[in-house]
Amino acid sequence: MESAQSAGRHRPALPSKEPGAAPFLKWAGGKTQLLPQLSSMLPERFERYVEPFVGSAALFFWLRRNRSFVSAHLLDRNDELINCYIAVRDSVDEVIPILAEMRVKHCKRFYYRIRAQKPATLTELERAARLIYMNKTCFNGLYRINSRGEFNVPIGSYRNPRIFDEGALREASRALSDVEIARADFAEAVNVASAGDLVYFDPPYHPISRTASFTSYALGRDGRAVFDIDEQRRLAGAFRDLDRKNCHVMLSNSDAEEIRQLYRGFRIRVASARRAINSDASARGAVSEIVVTNY
Repeated sequence: MESAQSAGRHRPALPSKEPGAAPFLKWAGGKTQLLPQLSSMLPERFERYVEPFVGSAALFFWLRRNRSFVSAHLLDRNDELINCYIAVRDSVDEVIPILAEMRVKHCKRFYYRIRAQKPATLTELERAARLIYMNKTCFNGLYRINSRGEFNVPIGSYRNPRIFDEGALREASRALSDVEIARADFAEAVNVASAGDLVYFDPPYHPISRTASFTSYALGRDGRAVFDIDEQRRLAGAFRDLDRKNCHVMLSNSDAEEIRQLYRGFRIRVASARRAINSDASARGAVSEIVVTNY
């Protein structure tokens, strides 16, 4: 596991439930609207919660509001995303003033100046604020990078974007206070999780049409910004490894025949969600997704 920044100090247990905890980032394919369906598919009990594609962490924050469990591990191979969660967890008081200044300066010229910044030239706190700012002001809240690993989403058409909510950020920081957060490939979940834990996979979805693909959210193992069918197969292998360890495993993906075949033998249920990021406007709207569980 790559944890240069902080898989962190040992944390024996999460504090009591956080009633105000909620996502502070938008994310393509985020699970907020599916929470009523997903929550009905959760196991009755589990020891730890592991989420290897953290995104907006919608299910994690729901669990912090509604369920009790021993500890949580949030993983992702998107370095900017993980840095952001760590900064909000550990240094929210320092991130908020940076965001406040960005909110005052926000305009089209400022957005593109911030987008052009090289993360390597910024402090970890500046990087975190930059991600939150762009997430709330870019088109549809997308996270997309080009072949050089550069964020390239244009500015959104928001008249007065709510770049951040100080109270919500502080609530999120409290919810994350005893959570292990690390940059890691999803396969690391096999090493992190033990029998009785719940692992939830919410990967970039397999495209169901040529215009539906949205897989370029983080650099792959070979440096390419993709999550292709080979990665889907590798993910299915990790799912089966966790099943053999007697973990509770749940996975969301598109309702594509290739994905159904990868999870033959496991329980597959259909959920319905509205998606709005297809490049073909006529193809946007309610779509079927599948939820795979081994319990």
